[in-house]
Amino acid sequence: MNKYELMFIVASDVSEEKREELIAKFKAYVESHNGNIEGIEKVGMKKFAYPINFKNEGFYVIFNMNMDPAEVDAMNKLMTITEGIVRQIFVRK
Repeated sequence: MNKYELMFIVASDVSEEKREELIAKFKAYVESHNGNIEGIEKVGMKKFAYPINFKNEGFYVIFNMNMDPAEVDAMNKLMTITEGIVRQIFVRK
């Protein structure tokens, strides 16, 4: 298991309720695949440096977690196709 920092951006037009569901969904995904979350930081709404998918701002969330590298690839693919997620990046610590 490796330590990772996951930062993802939820689109600004997603409701607060749906945003919390997305955060809970990815937290549950990590825990169900033998990973553990050390911390979740909800940074909040921030403006983008340039428009992404015709959007100018998004809600930033940071997970600090331990997870198997193969599961990180699968989670990245899941996040790519999830509606409401603008961008995500995994950084190995």
